[in-house]
Amino acid sequence: MVQFHENIIADLLEEPSAGGGLVVLSSGLALHKLIAGFLHLHDTYEGTLLILSASPSQKHSILTSLNPNPNNESTKSPSEITSDLPAHQRLSLYSSGNAFFITSRILIVDLLTRRLPTSTVAGIILLNAHSLSETCTEAFIVRILRSSNKNLYVRAFSDKPHAMVSGFAKAERTLKCLYLRKLHLWPRFQVYVSEELERDPPEVVDIRVPMSAYMVGIQKAVIEVMDACLKEMRKTNKVDVEDLTVENGLFKSFDEIVRRQLDPIWHTLGKKTKQLVSDLKTLRKLLDYLVRYDAVTYLKYLDSLRASESFRSVWIFAESSYKIFEYAKRRVYHFGRSKGESLTTQDKSVKSKKRKLDYSNEDKEDSVAINGNSSVILEEVLEEAPKWKVLREILEEIEAEREKQATSIDECVVESDQNNNNNNSYNGMVLVACKDEHSCVQLEECITSNPNKVMRGEWEKYLLSKVQLHALPKRNKKKTQNQNPKGFGVLDGAIPLTPTKGAETSSIITQEHNALLEIATEINKRTQKVVEFVQDPPNNVISKGRGDKGNKKKATLKKKTDTSPIKESEKLPVLKKHVEGSDGNFKKIPPVHFYAYESGQQILDVLKPCVIIVYHPDIAFVREIEIYKAENPSKKVKVYFLFYETSTEVQKFEASIRRENGAFESLIRQKSMMIMPVDQNYGIGQNMETESPSKQNMVTRKAGGQKEGLKEMQVIVDMREFMSSLPNVLHQKGMNIIPVTLEVGDYILSPQICVERKSIQDLFSSFASGRLFHQAEMMVRYYRIPVLLIEFSQDKSFSFQSTSEISDDVTPHNIISKLSLLALHFPRLRIVWSRSLHATAEIFASLKLNQDEPDEAKATRVGVPSEEGIVEDDVRAENYNTSAVEFLRRLPGVTDANYRTIMDGCSSLADLALVPVERLAELMGGQKSAKILRDFLDAKYPTLV
Repeated sequence: MVQFHENIIADLLEEPSAGGGLVVLSSGLALHKLIAGFLHLHDTYEGTLLILSASPSQKHSILTSLNPNPNNESTKSPSEITSDLPAHQRLSLYSSGNAFFITSRILIVDLLTRRLPTSTVAGIILLNAHSLSETCTEAFIVRILRSSNKNLYVRAFSDKPHAMVSGFAKAERTLKCLYLRKLHLWPRFQVYVSEELERDPPEVVDIRVPMSAYMVGIQKAVIEVMDACLKEMRKTNKVDVEDLTVENGLFKSFDEIVRRQLDPIWHTLGKKTKQLVSDLKTLRKLLDYLVRYDAVTYLKYLDSLRASESFRSVWIFAESSYKIFEYAKRRVYHFGRSKGESLTTQDKSVKSKKRKLDYSNEDKEDSVAINGNSSVILEEVLEEAPKWKVLREILEEIEAEREKQATSIDECVVESDQNNNNNNSYNGMVLVACKDEHSCVQLEECITSNPNKVMRGEWEKYLLSKVQLHALPKRNKKKTQNQNPKGFGVLDGAIPLTPTKGAETSSIITQEHNALLEIATEINKRTQKVVEFVQDPPNNVISKGRGDKGNKKKATLKKKTDTSPIKESEKLPVLKKHVEGSDGNFKKIPPVHFYAYESGQQILDVLKPCVIIVYHPDIAFVREIEIYKAENPSKKVKVYFLFYETSTEVQKFEASIRRENGAFESLIRQKSMMIMPVDQNYGIGQNMETESPSKQNMVTRKAGGQKEGLKEMQVIVDMREFMSSLPNVLHQKGMNIIPVTLEVGDYILSPQICVERKSIQDLFSSFASGRLFHQAEMMVRYYRIPVLLIEFSQDKSFSFQSTSEISDDVTPHNIISKLSLLALHFPRLRIVWSRSLHATAEIFASLKLNQDEPDEAKATRVGVPSEEGIVEDDVRAENYNTSAVEFLRRLPGVTDANYRTIMDGCSSLADLALVPVERLAELMGGQKSAKILRDFLDAKYPTLV
């Protein structure tokens, strides 16, 4: 543990009366080690310590920091409480005084059912505090525990400072919802942190790799298109102009910033503005993937975008967008005529291979000649990533230096032996850090084999994917050929073409496509093994235009060839070891391990590398290296940074530092102006209004003016509903929450009122699966007042769609049409619209007025048949055959007003057919309805003569 971690712990322990605090520190400053320090100090006599909101990678890192050697049983590590444990076993664990990882859903249910004695809990550690809000379940837990345990401490932590300044007074609201008064800020530029990390920094080598000419062209074109989209977005006058910059557009949080501003008015926006939001996200990915992936993978991603977004995207119709596709294609291959025209020149360093393709024997449908020329040339370029060669040179240089220093006492391996006797297997190791697992796999292949071979493999996969697409059946071929899709935007997409130019362009595209198919067919015949790869969709590098997901699948499905005896590396599935290149043309290189940031594993303390190559620079990983060096001051550590020169990669890295510093400066200003209450009310109902309307109208002359005792409202809530924040809001309103497992409905407000709650996303999915119709049928059957609650988010629009988009006709895919059909099919079903969680709580309070409180025992039995197969409280069917009831309701003359009377007067449908007209008139409430039904039942069935 570094010294400033001890300072943070001392600050939190200094004032026990404060009840804890919120700690915000820079990303990468070993938050897991800080949590492990608190767990080391915890003693069982204090009480149980609960750790909430920890991600799987955070749990693994904390446990590794607590007990680096899993075989050592002397160190007591916190275990995890899951729903698989029975209630009595969880009770014994709560009373043990140990530390436990637990989910908020399990803990809140155990608190409400009183399975957890609150007096036995000493404190709570909350991770990822930037994701908390006033309505979250964690705030619900803290409120209940603090209301009955005044000595409880709460320590919340976050290493995402930029997320703590999103929205209005996020840090202050987080402190209030956790009932905390202390905010501790630990940025990288804090005095204690900077002094310790800069006392003995690692040796740093900054290498700027020039991008190829085509990469520079693509980057410039993407930035131009992004700037054009941002200008169009500014014209809407509905987004903060200060946030709409290209620099902000490089970060993932930019999408969240724009959506947060537009969500409340989303239903009023036009198609163009909505599409611009999506396009900015796509363009950000294009800039990121340009410096991360190889040329073939990048081209494949662009092809998927062209296929999936060509008719609706705005950016594709921008002026510079064609350069993105053209330059990306030229990085992989060149296409031209065999006579009369020279191919586009390329750099001499790029190796190419020409293929002459003769289409004289092809069908006319498959090939079109240009000016009488019957053959074309496709020249394979397969441009390698510039960083590949530099990485290889760095590894060879490292090995050469080590061989020269083999006899020196200052050698890194000897020093590592002296300081790390338990990690002899890792002496002299080189760690290469990448952003994702796909890059790790690809770089390993480049080192073990040959970069040309790697590019050749990616090229063949790309071609074979085209064969697979070509083999798919074509639908409405004639119709699509006659269509002339139009774009919108600047961006209007109107690109006039003369008839001659359009026909010539079309023929060139056709010949290019046919040339690629012919090469792919040759490869397919030559290597049958590749066909199996093509037929397996998960192995594709890019799938349906989503690069990250495809890459992850490929990396995970790749077979591991590491047979190293090192046991520690077996715990880290993202690490791949390489000893030496098998190709004899290469020089010897040192042992290399590859690490992916996306795994979230903390591996520096496990592997103890002497040399670290940061292939994809990341600010959090840079801080991890600084912490690693500060904890091992006598160890020589050399770090290589690989940047693409004048690229957005450099701009994004530098902007991330500025953004984090700006976030801390904002937090420091907020801290100086915060107004935190000294005493806070932890009880329920603190946000309730003084008196309800019914109480205000009470006659005070009764009982000498004494007020009637307040009646506690009870709401029975299904266990699954604790994934939402509504139970927390209901508890804030003073309602007693009873968690049970319900077969029918989500909330039981009274013996007669049952509520099925649907968020917007859940409503659409329930309609798609048909689950909502079954849920409505069950509520109508067992409760007299069934309610469907449609709940919107407070920060989003209170509308499904704009009024201009609502059609007059009933369409099967329209949400308004589906709701209309649902209301027609279930006339007794009440549909309630709620603007937010707080509005829902007010609606529930209104519905419960003048209603009896629900019975927990009866609510749990609803819909559950007894041993005799009889279901209690079957209001609609009264244990009748539901199919027969549905048939009865469809008979002429039978309405919702008289079908129950008919069911009471007739035992079956067969009995109904024998009832005379006079009796039917009594049951159906009129002679006319009885005559209609009797004429229908007595009508003769027509026969064929």
